[in-house]
Amino acid sequence: MKTAAELKQLVTRIDHKSYPAYKETKGVYQFPGYLLSIDHVQGDPFASPSKISIRVKGKMAGFPEKLYQTKWQKVALEDLLIRQFGQCCTKFGFQAKGSGKSGMISISRCGQEMLERSAARIDAKTGDLLIRLEVGFPANGRTINAREWIRIFFEFLPQCVEKALYYKNYDARKVRAVSDLAEDQHALRQMLPKLGLCAFVANGAILPRESGVSARPMKGAVPFQSPKEMEVEIELPHRGKIRGMGIKKGITLIVGGGYHGKSTLLKALELGVYDHIAGDGREFVITDASAVKLRAEDGRSIKRTDISMFINDLPNGKDTVHFYTEDASGSTSQAANVVEAMEADASLMIDEDTSATNFMIRDELMQRVIHRDMEPITPFIERIRELYEKEGISTVIVAGSSGAYFHIADCIVQMDRYIPREITALAKKEAEQFPQLSGPNENADRPDFARKPQQGKEWKGNDRIKMKTMGKEAVSINKETIDLRYVEQITDSEQVTALGYCVKYAQRHLLDGRHTLQEVVAMLEEKIEQESLAALCESTSSVVNLARPRVQEMFACFNRYRGLTL
Repeated sequence: MKTAAELKQLVTRIDHKSYPAYKETKGVYQFPGYLLSIDHVQGDPFASPSKISIRVKGKMAGFPEKLYQTKWQKVALEDLLIRQFGQCCTKFGFQAKGSGKSGMISISRCGQEMLERSAARIDAKTGDLLIRLEVGFPANGRTINAREWIRIFFEFLPQCVEKALYYKNYDARKVRAVSDLAEDQHALRQMLPKLGLCAFVANGAILPRESGVSARPMKGAVPFQSPKEMEVEIELPHRGKIRGMGIKKGITLIVGGGYHGKSTLLKALELGVYDHIAGDGREFVITDASAVKLRAEDGRSIKRTDISMFINDLPNGKDTVHFYTEDASGSTSQAANVVEAMEADASLMIDEDTSATNFMIRDELMQRVIHRDMEPITPFIERIRELYEKEGISTVIVAGSSGAYFHIADCIVQMDRYIPREITALAKKEAEQFPQLSGPNENADRPDFARKPQQGKEWKGNDRIKMKTMGKEAVSINKETIDLRYVEQITDSEQVTALGYCVKYAQRHLLDGRHTLQEVVAMLEEKIEQESLAALCESTSSVVNLARPRVQEMFACFNRYRGLTL
């Protein structure tokens, strides 16, 4: 290990040399109060920025152990460190001048959700901090600019460390509030099954967002207020008593006119699988952590998935127990999505607007004209009760045009100008005037989840598999694009990057044809839990921007990977 003074001497010596001379700086250096590690040096000022990590000993950082003694508190504190360090990066970014990415100082940009990220890690035993970030090494053209480089590493970064990584420079009450909120959110999530609930929406929650491109709360929005019939009171460790709408396990239908808040409520529920920061408005919108929002997904790939509980006896004789297609229809894609959610042990959320109509329902007139024997699709409405009673899978459905689900719903909520009203009795009374659709004669067999993926031929002996993340929409692996546009609970592009690494790690180490996909995902989850997100990567020196995906998104990624060999 070298000293900071030696690093300054080195950079001064290579001043005005060609850019590759920066490679000599790679290594670990002792700065006052922290270790600086230059893990990866970019080859060109226009290339991806260099990867830097900073380590601060627990005793020096000084954060009390009570702030990170549980997993959820630890994630909340790491999230706070990233946000604080990010503010400093914004202040100093590009103040050092030069060509290309010169002067860039960047760390993960956190959204409204608190996610476990590779950008910050606290050792639960020692309190040691690890921060990963990116820095654009300055250059004039392609010539090293030592003066600007020294400004970054000896002026800007020390200030970021001082302000963001030392507890003494924080408002202790605000840090404690972050930890307390994390504990309250976790406690509320743990209480859901004990109360027979699959979701909870607190009174006063702000559900609408600022705009279609902003996840911040809308100013002047109508605060949420639970119907009295559904209101529950819960005692939290720090906040105390909190009241709100409890959505019971079973089948819940959300109805109402257009633009009255149905989809807004569902969107809040689907993102309620994550904890949210204070001020978001949805801090206490808490959903069963396994819940999956699904939809029709025309054109997706389906690999050997058992969709026979919904689709059988196709005219072309195609096998629906081991169904395979590279270009799914709306109905087959939604059937596969339901079965894959079952495989991931999830509860369901569905919006009528993004569903395949023929998968969701066949009305009485259509059943009379097109007899059941001539229709290969058993619609979701005929299986939804079976899913709950046999598999324990609850469903929340948003519907605006079809009242057929009134008959089978356990609870019906009407959104009226963003105010929910419980109308179960009224809706069921009106439904008596309309015949209930006939259901299947017998229950379906449980889908077969014995798929055992194997390593693809292109992976054997190939150490040059390239990966590229395309925002929240897709990840490309070896030129094979995994389309994730309709996996709607992905909330950060860093989760997509992590999913790409999950696929790469599994292909290299886990896909041997002996383990089911459920077992493969379980092993990936254990790897992340026991080690870290960075453990998925071949080289931890280049790891910066990863955010932890849920198990359900891992399943979704593998199931949409056309290169998966089954």
